[in-house]
Amino acid sequence: MNSFYSEKELTALGLKEYGSNVLISRKCSIYSPEKIIIGNNVRIDDFCILSGKITLGSHIHISAYSSIYGNMGVIMEDYTGLSPRSTIYSTMDDFNGNFLIGPIHEKHLTNVTGGLVKICKYSQIGANSIIFPNLIIEEGVVVGASSLVKNSLKAWGIYAGIPAKRIKERSDNLLKLLKP
Repeated sequence: MNSFYSEKELTALGLKEYGSNVLISRKCSIYSPEKIIIGNNVRIDDFCILSGKITLGSHIHISAYSSIYGNMGVIMEDYTGLSPRSTIYSTMDDFNGNFLIGPIHEKHLTNVTGGLVKICKYSQIGANSIIFPNLIIEEGVVVGASSLVKNSLKAWGIYAGIPAKRIKERSDNLLKLLKP
């Protein structure tokens, strides 16, 4: 037996939409599949969690143990990826002590905020990184391992740290590889 879902099994998952050459591990957990769109040439490895409104473009790799929580929306454009154990949050609880924390409580007892997370083309999120809600990671950005992204990141830079800061420019020469 293959460790990825067959075409028939992919259809049975109930995804809103998916393209060709989509490989999703049988060990991946998918919640609200009717809100998830997946493009072509996408691979999602073991022990990943996909939940909420998620749009994955084409040529994307989601590495093992990564999570995408898309309650308010997550978009990953073409040629992007999540390295192992990375997490994207489109919503967050309020931890200031004035509210309860977690999805088990009635809404009036919590203060959940957030917004769309957009990861633009040719960007990569390093292992063990965390992406907070309501931000844009512009085209060509690389986020170093174990970084915390709290704010939007400008194009073609290498960012790292807690919080992530621009540490270096990134070449865009990879774009030449995709030209006919």
